[in-house]
Amino acid sequence: MLKKDLRKQYSKLREDISVPSLINSSLHISNKLLQLPIWSFDYYHMFLSISEKKEIDTSFTLSILQGRNKNVVVPKVDSNGKLLNCLLSDKTKFKKSTWQIPEPVQCNEIASKLIDVVFIPLLAFDIKGNRVGYGKGFYDGFLKECRPDVIKVGVSLFEAENSITDVSMEDVPLNYCVTPEKVYTFPLS
Repeated sequence: MLKKDLRKQYSKLREDISVPSLINSSLHISNKLLQLPIWSFDYYHMFLSISEKKEIDTSFTLSILQGRNKNVVVPKVDSNGKLLNCLLSDKTKFKKSTWQIPEPVQCNEIASKLIDVVFIPLLAFDIKGNRVGYGKGFYDGFLKECRPDVIKVGVSLFEAENSITDVSMEDVPLNYCVTPEKVYTFPLS
């Protein structure tokens, strides 16, 4: 299926999810993330949910990271459309961007090369680890700045599609994707 068709289909599926179901699924995903071999690292990049788009509530996973004393980095999009890596602290204040993404008001920026694990928002993914986001390319650009061994973890409310037919060389595939029902592991290419 084409990315544009998947965006439309999965955006509609998300719209139809009830808030209690979204919270329950988010909690299941967070618990399933504990099964992954990713918890011995130092720097974790965590997206903050766009509640208006019924994205997975990442606050559960954020609590796990903070409880394990991990360095948590959250994204902020600069005026050039580049993702900045802002180190989260107890004093970090947030403001919603024009896309309704909670972003730090002040950014204590760290280098992309320091990040060990990236949790990636997505609308859909396939059995090969290809993903479909909103189409802005923020994460593809950001992931290319990270180390080649950075671990890329998608989180999805829905199971994998068989195939995304218009994958390009610019698309960066996942290492893992976690849904409320299953943990997917993808071979490194």
